[in-house]
Parts: sequence; structure tokens; C-alpha cells
Amino acid sequence: MKRKSIGIFLVLTAAISWGVSGSVAQYLFTEKHFSTGWLVSIRLLTSGVILLSYLGLTKNKDIWNIWKRRASVGNILIFGLLGMAGVQFTYFAAIETSNAATATLLQYLAPVLIILYIALKRRTIPPFQHVIGIITALLGTYFLVSAGHFSTISIRPEALAWGLNSAFFLALYTLQPAQLLKEFGSTIVVAWGMIIGGLGMSFVSPPWETGDGVFSFSSILAIVFVILIGTLVAFFCYLESLKHLEAAETSLLSCAEPLSAAFLAVIWLKVPFSVYEWIGAFFILTTILLLSLKRKSPERKLAEKTM
Repeated sequence: MKRKSIGIFLVLTAAISWGVSGSVAQYLFTEKHFSTGWLVSIRLLTSGVILLSYLGLTKNKDIWNIWKRRASVGNILIFGLLGMAGVQFTYFAAIETSNAATATLLQYLAPVLIILYIALKRRTIPPFQHVIGIITALLGTYFLVSAGHFSTISIRPEALAWGLNSAFFLALYTLQPAQLLKEFGSTIVVAWGMIIGGLGMSFVSPPWETGDGVFSFSSILAIVFVILIGTLVAFFCYLESLKHLEAAETSLLSCAEPLSAAFLAVIWLKVPFSVYEWIGAFFILTTILLLSLKRKSPERKLAEKTM
């Protein structure tokens, strides 16, 4: 029971840290005028360097092994540039054009895309439980983007596009590095993915060019929170929780992420959230619960949630 309590505490800490991080990013975009590209590049580079340094100095791991095989080099470059940078940029762009709650909920459609991809690849019909999950996901998205105005879209079209792209890149991020995770472990793969993604983003938004971003005590604190708490602390808490809980249990508890993002956006950032949008959130969370009932391996879970 004690081990389970520790696991629950750790996974809730990770999920809430991810959720709060989205709202803090929204604050940096709307109040301090930092750009999506700049925040993604600085977040990935800093987090990746810290994580890789930690692994090399304290875990006695050969952090360069991944570069010694041609196949793994290609895979890690794809993962870093498309998976890691892709999911980070589209997620933050969805926040910048809408809000943290909507962006997080739309990103949580990724499991549905994964199920559809696997069904098409295997040429099979998804299990009944998954079909119900797909239906609830579609209903949730409908309520979320219509907000009760059922003949029109209530959010900006670009926000919806970024959100759906975020779900797509999260699905890619989950599926593409499977072999890398098996060979090298999640921490090495994630660390190098962050550095590669951050370097790739630096060509678009160099970390030393802040544009209209306003530096102040609160904005620096927010940036540090996104990097340290919303990335590194969240990742390690989630990783550690798998030692105390089954992967399916961590899946269920990770629903705290979109909930914390929604509540914080409404309470702190004063984002208007209608009853229909809450209904949409409920359906999307129901989808997560339905798709989490089937136990997943720890390796797959690490691939799904190292953001």
C-alpha cells in the first residue's frame, strides 16, 4: 500500500506538472509575448543538456552508443526533428492560438490516431472498447470546438489545426522510436531527442533572439518552471512512478494533466470555458479512461508520455 501511495503521488505530480506547464506557457505567450519557436528551442536544448549530463555523470551510461550504429542514427534524427520538435512546437502553437486547456485536450486525441493506424496496418477492426473510445473522442472534439454553436467552429481554425497536428505528432512520437527505446532505454532516447529537436528549432528560432519577449522576474520564473518542473521533474516523477504502479494505473492517473490545465487556465488566466466545452473535456477524458483499461508495457508508456 505504501509503494502504491508513493506511485500515485509521483504520477499525479508528473501529470499536474505537465498540465500547469501548459498554462505557464500560455502566460509567457499572452502576457510576456515570447514566441512559440523560441520557447520550444530553449526548453528542448536546456532540458536535453541537463538530462544527458545527468545520465553521463551519475548513471555511468555510455551516452554515445546511440551514434555508433547507422540505423539508430537515422531513427534518432527522425525522432528528434519530427517526433520531439514536432510535438512540442505544434502543442505550444495550439496554446498560443487558443489556450492551454483546449490544446492539451486536443493533443489527447493521439491514442485514437494510434488505434486507427494499427487497425489499418493490421487490416483489422478495432475492439469494441476502442470503437466506443473513438466515438467519445469525436463527440468530445465536437463539443470542444463548437462550444454549443453546433453549426460553426467556436475556436480559431488555426488553433484547431495546430491542436490536431499536435495529436498527430504525439502519435508519431509514440510509435516511431519503439526500436530505440528497446535498445537504449527511454532516458537516453528522450535526452538526445530533446537536443536534436532543440538544435533543429534553433535554425528557425535561435535561443539568443527573443523577439518581443519581455524579461522580468515573473517571466524568468515561468521559463525556469517550464524547463525544470514541466519537463525534467515531470519526466523523472513519471519514470519513477512506474516502479510502484502498473502502467495501466499511471495511464488513468495521467488524466490529471488535461484537468489541471483546464482548471488553471480558467482560474488563473481567466479563459472562458462554457458548459459545452466542459462536456467535450468529459468525453475526451472518458476516451483516455477507455483506452487505458488495457494494460500497456512500461516501455510503451514511457514512449507515450515523456513530455
